[in-house]
Amino acid sequence: MDILAWDGTLSLSEFSLAAHTLADKWKRFNPSFPSWSWVACRKQPWFGSREAEGYLSLENICLLSLRKEDRGEETCQGEEGTSCFKEEEPTDSATLVQNYDCDKHYYDFHVIYNASYRVPVLYFRAYCSGGQPLVLDEIEKGLPSCSAKALSESKWTFITHEEHPYLNRPWYKLHPCGTSEWMKLLFLGDTTQKKNGVAIELYLVAWFSVVGHVVGLSIPSEMLNDSNPL
Repeated sequence: MDILAWDGTLSLSEFSLAAHTLADKWKRFNPSFPSWSWVACRKQPWFGSREAEGYLSLENICLLSLRKEDRGEETCQGEEGTSCFKEEEPTDSATLVQNYDCDKHYYDFHVIYNASYRVPVLYFRAYCSGGQPLVLDEIEKGLPSCSAKALSESKWTFITHEEHPYLNRPWYKLHPCGTSEWMKLLFLGDTTQKKNGVAIELYLVAWFSVVGHVVGLSIPSEMLNDSNPL
């Protein structure tokens, strides 16, 4: 696909392809972290009958802000044996720990295709260890400082509270407005993509490298440097 003629969007079938690529690469380069899973869903009336419908899910995640580490502290080790991260780990803006037994905030993340904008959208919810849901102010206070700064300064990354398109319950989401524009700019800045055309299967890897930072999730640089779709 010629990147100059591309509008920065993707089809539902391309989203499914890119979603499985992200899940596979995440599992390969983050073996100690929980894996993304594909949730197959009942077809919605606005999608074509032949389209494979579903979304990516990463749930029950304890996201530990690096604000404490900025003061020279360490994060604790989770029950699953995830190693502690100290402040000399410069590439991670957050640490994921599954089944963390302290009174921390837990998150569920879903990546869902938006048929109107033709781009992925990150839906999420947060709750205390006892299951009580967190309001947006509490969520923002728990995010790394760089995430809070991105939310306050970027015109592309504002959060709305809307009904989950499949679960029919209110979730937070990063609004997809402007996603296609900055995704095209992101791909134009990649010399390989610019030379060889758009590798649509890598769309979600590139997209999440930006969106993940907003909610305190980082992806390893190896995922971005690895151009193989798997």
